[in-house]
Amino acid sequence: MYGEWSHRLLAGTFVSAVLATRPVVAHVDYVTEEGGAGPGVVDFLTAVLSNPLHVALLVGGGAGVTVATLGWLRYGDHLADVTVTRRTLRSYQPYLGWLLRLATGLPLMGAGFGGYFFSPAVSVEARLVQISLAFFLLFGLATRLAALAGLLTYAAGLATHFPTLLLSSEYVAGFLGILVVGPGQPSADLLFHRLVLTDGTIMSRFNDVPTVSDFLSDLGVEKSVAPLLIRLFLGFNFAYLGVTEKWLDPGRALQVVEKYDLTAVLPVAPEMWVFGAGLGELVVGLCILTGTFTRSAAGAGFVILTTTLFGLPDDPVLAHVTLFGLTSALLITGSGPVAIDRTVVPALRARVGRSPPSAESATPAD
Repeated sequence: MYGEWSHRLLAGTFVSAVLATRPVVAHVDYVTEEGGAGPGVVDFLTAVLSNPLHVALLVGGGAGVTVATLGWLRYGDHLADVTVTRRTLRSYQPYLGWLLRLATGLPLMGAGFGGYFFSPAVSVEARLVQISLAFFLLFGLATRLAALAGLLTYAAGLATHFPTLLLSSEYVAGFLGILVVGPGQPSADLLFHRLVLTDGTIMSRFNDVPTVSDFLSDLGVEKSVAPLLIRLFLGFNFAYLGVTEKWLDPGRALQVVEKYDLTAVLPVAPEMWVFGAGLGELVVGLCILTGTFTRSAAGAGFVILTTTLFGLPDDPVLAHVTLFGLTSALLITGSGPVAIDRTVVPALRARVGRSPPSAESATPAD
């Protein structure tokens, strides 16, 4: 039942991604102005792919990634640094709920005070709702109920602000992750939980009261599914941003390149800058979504976000806090269930590696 449910969810996310992919602006809307001439999608792609230098750069980049991947498959499990890093990251699991609460609650609080609805591109004020939800999440009080309310609030907004609000779909990953993982520690919910379980306390009288956690357990939803839920919506978000903001709206993206003189940082044509940025986000998104080298892809996503943070000084950082938190969460959890890291990657590692993997590296090495 659990495996069938996971596969259906994965398939549904792919279908939603296909249906929703259309030109949308939001993140580039923060730093550029609407209007102005720009190439169409066909002209943009033609300008990139008809240039021999651009094609050579793309082929060379693909070859470099392939060589790096083969090297990682062959030697990665034999580096003590890698083993210690994985073990240390996994040891942060008790704080996963706290991380997700901070990553979701802080930008939600900022949205409430900033007068926008999840995304700065949706100027609908829902101050009381968003600040209240953020307070419960940050304090860790009625955490799962607050996450469920957040999901319903986002869904209601998406119905009236589709597809713009899809560009903030990382909130769905955050809410679902919190709903499954729970508040974690430290949290008010954990304090109350221990009071309820301790004999002789006043709160112990409520020991038989069912909780959201009990309801999820009855449905067969375990905490181990959290990485899958985070991957689906975080990966979709990265891929969707790369396609819609860069490839399907090249005019606005080219404004960003010109505004920040990005060609001085990397001396390639502006069209190649935009195409490469979109390709990078698309690849990272697909790797996260499918669970392919998940930790490496999450790390790459974190680097992309950090580059944006320092490269675009007037970009609203608060709107990206959730993305930072979710990529960090995947660094802790790895791929979770229904992932290529659990099927194809181990088989490739066994074929390419110098020796059979150890017990430590036999787990999904993403």
